[in-house]
Amino acid sequence: MSSYQLPSFIWPTVVMAVCAIAAWRGRSLERLAAGGLLAAWALTMVTYQQGRTTEWGILIVDVAFLALLVWIVLKSGRYWPILGAGFHLLAILTHVARMLDPTFGGWTYMTAGLIWAYLVAFVIGYAAWTATPYQTTSVDTAKPTGATRR
Repeated sequence: MSSYQLPSFIWPTVVMAVCAIAAWRGRSLERLAAGGLLAAWALTMVTYQQGRTTEWGILIVDVAFLALLVWIVLKSGRYWPILGAGFHLLAILTHVARMLDPTFGGWTYMTAGLIWAYLVAFVIGYAAWTATPYQTTSVDTAKPTGATRR
């Protein structure tokens, strides 16, 4: 069985594209999430230590990024932060699975982490792409009391 590995330039390209889309079309929360993604990637590169069983430094960075995403969930009226935080929570649970079960292989650990990271990046990019550039609410179009998220 041969293993396939993505070229190393793919992830940085995705992160930069998400940040560019957020800067171009996103509102403040989308930009904050994209900046958090960029910072988490940079800090992950600093804390990565090959050969250890559980990546404790990356886990700490992931928990901090999850805290940012949860804060965005609480501030936003849109659904995308819930989805992004959920995918990132799965990334953290992948770390926990590695801690609890040493037979959880390194390939599985890395692949699962990559899948969750790409899904979080996709959610942030999609949210920035679909964000309205400015808020257009008035007395006539304001949401009634008890209205749900959009």
